[in-house]
Amino acid sequence: MGHKPSAVLFDLDGTLADTAPDLASALNATLTHYGQATLPYETIRPVVSHGGIALTKLGFGMQPDAPGFDERRQYLLDVYADNLCRDTVLFDGMAAVLETLERAAIPWGIVTNKPAWLTDPLIEAMQLVTRAGCVVSGDTCSNRKPHPEPILHACALLDRAPQQTWYVGDAGRDMQAGNAAGCYTIGALYGYLHPDDPPHTWECDITIEQPTQLLDLLADADRSV
Repeated sequence: MGHKPSAVLFDLDGTLADTAPDLASALNATLTHYGQATLPYETIRPVVSHGGIALTKLGFGMQPDAPGFDERRQYLLDVYADNLCRDTVLFDGMAAVLETLERAAIPWGIVTNKPAWLTDPLIEAMQLVTRAGCVVSGDTCSNRKPHPEPILHACALLDRAPQQTWYVGDAGRDMQAGNAAGCYTIGALYGYLHPDDPPHTWECDITIEQPTQLLDLLADADRSV
């Protein structure tokens, strides 16, 4: 398990915050607008971590190079932007994790592939702006996850070594990015697990079934210091 982390970084959608209800509502509003049948929440949830392109493909059965795809994707994102934080909350137990980190003076941050024009207002609506030590969005750096650059950038912003940083995420590209950056990688099995991206392929250091297990990991790391 190793030593206590000097920082903890989180993916946003499906790891830190349960954004699926609002993204599912936005997709269904888009489908309705274009005269398509809506989809059940259970069908949409696993795709949410993979962003607007994946959601548009799911909803319309179109490939990104198909005529009308970009228009539908943009409509989806615009609807979502207007309804960013209706039902979005931290996952159960995550509030306690953040409070524990803050009490221990361990900075935490967010590294997401969500673009800043959606990330920043969401973090503000969730009242996390002053608490997050850094927020790195999908367009902050020249590369996105699975490239390690956003995680390395976050570590630099926090002035922490990647080797002493934990990265928590719910997709293979999160673990790839964290591993390439040299972080300790934690797979969130409570997140939005896509059938094409099964956890057994992630190559992370450890997996957790719920956020409160991070408290156990922190306590164990504390004892090993």
